Amino acid sequence: MEQERIDKRIIAFIKKHHVLTLATAAEGAPYCSNLFYTYLEEKNVFVFTSSENTRHAAEMKNDGRVAGSVVLETEIVGKIQGLQFQGIVLKPEGELLKAARTAYLKRFPFAVFMDVELWVLELTFAKLTDNRLGFGRKLVWERDKK
Repeated sequence: MEQERIDKRIIAFIKKHHVLTLATAAEGAPYCSNLFYTYLEEKNVFVFTSSENTRHAAEMKNDGRVAGSVVLETEIVGKIQGLQFQGIVLKPEGELLKAARTAYLKRFPFAVFMDVELWVLELTFAKLTDNRLGFGRKLVWERDKK
């Protein structure tokens, strides 16, 4: 079965923003962190940087399954937009690492002065709530389960 393409409105929302909230867990205890990101559309991955000695990095290394969100802050109900997602986090290598580094440094040039440890988050599920399309309207995408 061919993979259903992610809706272009979901991609446009992801590209419009630059901070995601990432949820990890260990031993039944959830934890959230906020991270600058860029998005590689052709790979359907978020790219972010995080030090190996952070709590969320330790939890991602133990279990790469994560969830998160990207939101538009607004008090106007008719303009509410937010993305909830699930995915798998991994350390990129080879060509993926090169593409991830190039994209991240293009979006955040100040990071060239930092010792960046890049991670990629491969989306497995995305749900965009967009009240501009109608109250509570949701666009859902899920990677085919093999």
